[in-house]
Amino acid sequence: HVQLVESGGESVQAGGSLRLSCAVSGYTYYSRKCMGWFRQAPGKEREGVAAIDTAGMPTYTYSVKDRFTISKDNVKNTLYLQMNSLEVEDTAMYYCVAGLTPYCVSIYSPRAYNYWGQGTQVTVS
Repeated sequence: HVQLVESGGESVQAGGSLRLSCAVSGYTYYSRKCMGWFRQAPGKEREGVAAIDTAGMPTYTYSVKDRFTISKDNVKNTLYLQMNSLEVEDTAMYYCVAGLTPYCVSIYSPRAYNYWGQGTQVTVS
């Protein structure tokens, strides 16, 4: 079965950087699917952060554009999220997600993604 396992979350100071990783297993043709990251802060709805399609084209929500970079290594079956210039507002649980199509239908709708990881906590202070 499909497993998405996130890692890399920790507590950092504002202005710092983190790289999140998502190890993908059990997903045939993972490299041909849209992958992404969502986050959820306490008391807030889940928010789409970034997505990357099978061609490697990234899409970002406005608040992280120019600070975050999504990428994937199809050999290692791993998705990444490089986060720079972190802000207190970036504090949240971050989730790796996988869709069923090569293109990304939406980076904002949780229903566009069929598989979710357990999350990794990022705290910025």
